[in-house]
Amino acid sequence: MKNLFCFMIVYFSWLSVQAQTVAEIPKETLPALQNDSEELQNYDPEDLPWHARRFKFTAGAFFPVNNTQVEVGSNNGDFGNMIDFEKDLGFNKSSESFTAAFEWRISRRSRLGTEYFYLNRNSTKVLQKEIEFGDHTYPVDARVSAFLDNQIIRIYYGYAFVSKPKYEIGALIGAHVMLVDVGLSLEGQTQQLSYNDDFGVTAPLPDLGIWGEFVLGKKVGLYANFNYFAIKVNDIDGRILSYNLSVLYNLYKNFSITAGYTGLNIRVDAQKERLNGFFKWGYNGPTIALTYSFGKHIQLHK
Repeated sequence: MKNLFCFMIVYFSWLSVQAQTVAEIPKETLPALQNDSEELQNYDPEDLPWHARRFKFTAGAFFPVNNTQVEVGSNNGDFGNMIDFEKDLGFNKSSESFTAAFEWRISRRSRLGTEYFYLNRNSTKVLQKEIEFGDHTYPVDARVSAFLDNQIIRIYYGYAFVSKPKYEIGALIGAHVMLVDVGLSLEGQTQQLSYNDDFGVTAPLPDLGIWGEFVLGKKVGLYANFNYFAIKVNDIDGRILSYNLSVLYNLYKNFSITAGYTGLNIRVDAQKERLNGFFKWGYNGPTIALTYSFGKHIQLHK
């Protein structure tokens, strides 16, 4: 009760200050302020140059913080060590990447889209522990080089079961196609002491999700989505969870800037003719990109 009483005192004191401030504004400036406010508030969402257009292209930078675990063994049943690439091999957790996306709004409720993400990482380190990877054992104090190339192509279809001028909510169905190439090599002083192992896999991982898109103001929009799925197909057993939250600000006509936060967690077990592999990768971090929206406006029903 005491806290409530203190809150009321502060609140009414603030109202008094605001009222006094408004009272001190010259009368001739009030119409101008009112006109500016009305201009910001009175707009038709269906006429906004950045909202509900037929096509949208986005390209920008992504700054993920990574957590990567890999295990590669032979098909004779011998598995290698579980390797933490950041801890055991000296990979930087923080990295920079390029990302791009394209979306086509087929109709008022339906949309097709694709996204592309690429990340190339490598490191060199003197091992602090023995590592079994593929067909070889990498001893303590050995100097090794490692690389990890990731490409992710996402394709999705979205359907808006709620479609209004200022907000849309819908479901997603699609797939993340992950192309992974990982390798480890021993840097010996002679050719006899040098060897390397690498493992590559292409894993199509379907996903289901929900999304929402909201007009917050004449120049501001919000987008969010969440996706998850787990599946086993032939020799690939995978699980995926992804999410994204971004805010759009319209810069000029059809051009906007978006800033957001994106995360992805993938786990893949794969069997190949010569090697078995386990791959677990998670990343999350901020994104910043430019968006260009073009084509006719989609008519949204009120």
